[in-house]
Amino acid sequence: MVQALRKNPAWKGRRGPLLLVIMDGVGYGAYPEGDAVRAARMAHFGAITAHSACTKLKAHGQAVGLPSDDDMGNSEVGHNAMGCGRVFAQGAKLVSASIASSSLFAGDTWQKLVASVKATGGALHFIGLLSDGNVHSHLDHLKAMIARALKDGVGKIRVHALLDGRDVGETSALDYVLPFETFLADCNKTGADCRIASGGGRMYLTMDRYGADWSMVERGWKTHVLGEGRAFASAREAIETYRAEIPGVIDQDLKEFVITEQGKPVGTISDGDSVIFFNFRGDRALEITSAFETPDGKFDKFDRKRLPKIEYAGIMEYDGDLHIPAQYLVSPPAIDRTLGEYLAASGVRTLALSETQKYGHVTYFFNGNRLGKFDEKLENYAEIKSDVVPFEQRPWMKCAEITDAAVGAVGSGAYDFIRLNFPNGDMVGHTGVFNAVVCSLEALDLQLGRLRKAIDEAGGIMLLTADHGNADDMYEHDKKTGSVSLKADGSPKAKTSHSLNPVPCVIYDPEWKGEYGKRLNEGLGISSLAATCACLLGFVPPSDYDKSLIDVKAERL
Repeated sequence: MVQALRKNPAWKGRRGPLLLVIMDGVGYGAYPEGDAVRAARMAHFGAITAHSACTKLKAHGQAVGLPSDDDMGNSEVGHNAMGCGRVFAQGAKLVSASIASSSLFAGDTWQKLVASVKATGGALHFIGLLSDGNVHSHLDHLKAMIARALKDGVGKIRVHALLDGRDVGETSALDYVLPFETFLADCNKTGADCRIASGGGRMYLTMDRYGADWSMVERGWKTHVLGEGRAFASAREAIETYRAEIPGVIDQDLKEFVITEQGKPVGTISDGDSVIFFNFRGDRALEITSAFETPDGKFDKFDRKRLPKIEYAGIMEYDGDLHIPAQYLVSPPAIDRTLGEYLAASGVRTLALSETQKYGHVTYFFNGNRLGKFDEKLENYAEIKSDVVPFEQRPWMKCAEITDAAVGAVGSGAYDFIRLNFPNGDMVGHTGVFNAVVCSLEALDLQLGRLRKAIDEAGGIMLLTADHGNADDMYEHDKKTGSVSLKADGSPKAKTSHSLNPVPCVIYDPEWKGEYGKRLNEGLGISSLAATCACLLGFVPPSDYDKSLIDVKAERL
């Protein structure tokens, strides 16, 4: 339990609430070509910025707890940083360190999974994203675990490869699959039996989140566990066949494939096997984990047909409150004393709001990977159900409905602090469809105008920011020349991953009373937003929080 924050006597107060608006995936681009944020007509954002204190914040790499500044930020670590006020070592960094020190392999879970398949003669299965995007997984982690499993005496390994095309190049699957096949072939020279058994695009099967589309998980279950789906002789054949049949398809949308030999799947998951889900990020790991761990008679999302008796583990614990999965290889960062906890202890009335795609980010991740509320009486969470359609077909998503709820909350007087997430720039950005991204941002901008009006009327403050970049960098560029990379037909090659660009920090305070200077502190990351929010709510932030963007005339704790 934390103590209430100390009130700042220098703060004169505001009539209305503090509204934290997270424009997911909206950054400041490095190149004019492919910058959908620059291309969009965002008149309201421009007008708000012109009347506000502004700066740019770091939202990637070491600023959010990732191993290096070559690592893209993501929504999970971004919301952790914004809500926790400090930088914690995150998934990729923790797993890499655990592998390097061999502590992962010395742990009880690894030992149990390996011992089980050695005793039964079963297979050790790995399910996860086959790329080096370092947002959900990293191929090096998979290869290290396979190498160690063989060293530990495991004879049969099967890989169920989810294709990326989202955190890496949109059609880069073979850049990962072919060298990985060579790696497995080298492993087999020692007498082992290692093969890719199944797979498909990450947005077609297995990796759903927040219960948005359980049919994705059902397709993954049928493919990985039951071996049901279109048959191919190899992953390469599957990828090349789908590309030939569906012109323009990108990796994340490729349909399922099951590798067969003599008419039979080479790697169904059966009694006596062990399974490791090797994605380290939790949001898209929870549903497939539930499918493996929920007993018969208690699982109602789809007909599993059979539930194999296996040892299952995630590479990390994906939900620390509910302890999901029951077994995991690496402990997640222990995040405590979040902004939400401090505000609850201080009597601040709070609303967290988004649509399904980002609802967990403004609640679970913002609160330091904590599922529940800190105070049921003071906190309210509101989820607006997302549409289950391709994002490029409805790029405005639910931004108007989110704004409807936010405008009502701002004017109600019922809340002191409101935080919301507009998913448009990220979710539509991942499609690689430039015009759709521009449309999504212009739809978002209309809502910023509505929010500004509500803040003006209520006498509150609006803080605009983002968790990482994406929509600001929609084309692949040559790293040396900066020129746009082109497809064979001369059109720009789409980029579907996050960017390394800084994100906005805009404090719109129409009833500013001079408590802080209009020039914001520079060179900071999004972890500074927690202390900034505390200051704008009239509190002195905790002494170990990262520096606030504003300096109010009071000493810190």
